[in-house]
Amino acid sequence: MEKRFVAPESARRTVRAAKERTGLASVRNLILLGVLLAAGAVLKLFLSSYFTVMKPNFVIAMYCLAILLIRPKLREGAIIGVLAGAICQFFPGTPYINLVSEIFGALAMVLLCRLPLRAGRFDLRPIVCTALSTLVSGFAYVGVMYAAFYAGASIVPTPLAAFLGIIFGTAAINAVIVQVLYLPLRSALGKEARP
Repeated sequence: MEKRFVAPESARRTVRAAKERTGLASVRNLILLGVLLAAGAVLKLFLSSYFTVMKPNFVIAMYCLAILLIRPKLREGAIIGVLAGAICQFFPGTPYINLVSEIFGALAMVLLCRLPLRAGRFDLRPIVCTALSTLVSGFAYVGVMYAAFYAGASIVPTPLAAFLGIIFGTAAINAVIVQVLYLPLRSALGKEARP
C-alpha cells in the first residue's frame, strides 16, 4: 500500500491574484497609453476636417480616457501631458503652447479622477472630468497665447468670446466621446471601476 504525503493546512501555498498595477509602472498600461495617444493623433489628422465650427480634440479625449483607465500618479500625469503636447506639435496651430496647456489638462484629469462622482450606479467621472480637463487645457492654451502674443497690444485680432465658444464646444464633444468609449474599453481590458 502506497502512502501519499499530504501537507498540513498551514503549509499549503495560497495563490493570490496579482494586484492590478496602476499608473505607468506596468507595460500593459504604457502600451494602452501609446495606442490611445496614437489613435487620438490619427483621428485628429483624418476626422478634424469633417467638423466645422465645434471640433473635438481627439488627443485630449484620448489622454483623458487613458488617465481614467490607467489612474496614474500626478507626476505620471505630467508626463502624459508632455507626450500629448508633443503630439499636438505635428498639427496646425500655435507651436509650443500645447506643451503647456496639455500638462495642465492632464494634471487636472488626474486630480479630478480621484473624486467620487456617481449618480446611483452611473459613473460620472468620464463625462465630468473630461469636460473640466478640456476646459482647463483650453483656458491654459488661450491664457498662454494671449500672454505671449497679445500682452500690451491695443488690438487683439481674435476676441476672447470666439475662443470661449470653441473651448466649451470642444469640452462637450470630448466628454461625450470619452463617456461612450470608457465602459466598453474598461470591460475589454478587465479593469475594475475605482472611486
